[in-house]
Amino acid sequence: QVQLVESGGGLVQAGGSLRLSCAASGGTFSRHAMGWFRQAPGKEREFVGGISQSGTGTYYTDSVKGRFTISRDNAKNTVYLQMNSLKHEDTAVYYCAAASGFLSIVVVTTAPKYDYWGQGTQVTVSS
Repeated sequence: QVQLVESGGGLVQAGGSLRLSCAASGGTFSRHAMGWFRQAPGKEREFVGGISQSGTGTYYTDSVKGRFTISRDNAKNTVYLQMNSLKHEDTAVYYCAAASGFLSIVVVTTAPKYDYWGQGTQVTVSS
């Protein structure tokens, strides 16, 4: 079992930045592809971005490309989501997730393929 705990959410003005962290425990972090998802009120959970086990592969949804960056530190069992140039429409609860059973270079982009989820952290962007 892998436990995931997100942190770093909060209230920020439009145009500002936040960095989310997701600390993993209870499993072999380096053997899991990691992803970030978000869910805004009244909307379905959506994929934000993902990173491969090795960290060499990343993929982002179009709405965050060029603004968000995913990275991971396998020595610290932590994945990060750096969010810059935040917009009001980025307001959501952000979740990290872990997926096992994939090749080390694969980025997992769909929610059903993820095995473990964190509890989420709220990000609110004021306009």
